[in-house]
Amino acid sequence: MAANAQSVLVVEDEASIASFVALYLKNAGYDVATVANGSEALLSVERQQPSLIVLDLMLPDIDGIEICRRVRQKSDVPILMLTARDEDVDKIIGLEVGADDYMTKPFNPRELVARVKSILRRTTPDRKERESEVIQHGDLVVDAGRREVKVGDREIQLAPKEFDLLWELLDHRGLVLTRDQLLERVWGYTFAGDTRTVDVHVRQLRRKLEDASPIVTVWGVG
Repeated sequence: MAANAQSVLVVEDEASIASFVALYLKNAGYDVATVANGSEALLSVERQQPSLIVLDLMLPDIDGIEICRRVRQKSDVPILMLTARDEDVDKIIGLEVGADDYMTKPFNPRELVARVKSILRRTTPDRKERESEVIQHGDLVVDAGRREVKVGDREIQLAPKEFDLLWELLDHRGLVLTRDQLLERVWGYTFAGDTRTVDVHVRQLRRKLEDASPIVTVWGVG
């Protein structure tokens, strides 16, 4: 293994897909482990504590949605979900249970690597300029260094992308941000006009933050 390399766990039961995803990720400098089913995935997450998980939706034992749900109960490790079905319901459910991003098969492996880099760049706590930053909005307190969110004395558990989105919104209080702007700033790219990812994450933030949510929708703009 390369010294200080970030690790990626690939959970994919199709050997050909797992091998070429692993190859591209290794060539990009990541340490990669592959498993072919959900049971092995859950064990690997606990034992290896990867930097990111590439997770197939359709697995032979435990499906990706359930794996994502179980992982989120214990960890905020970023999850990039793969699905062979280009159906909105699969993508929305995946995002709602805590996936940070999704890709539909067949996909360009270079794009997958770009998305992995983008997710890790935004979730790795190496931004020195933000380590001591804290933003407060009423009872809501967001600590960038600890990546911690509290409403009063209650700690709120957010997925990595939910945290990044909340920080971006609070950091631009008073400004209207479009969905395309949020895609670019939080995810680092656009989904070819698919802004539902933003909508799902905003809905999750509102649900978790309840009355403390700072988010206001300006219809027709952001």
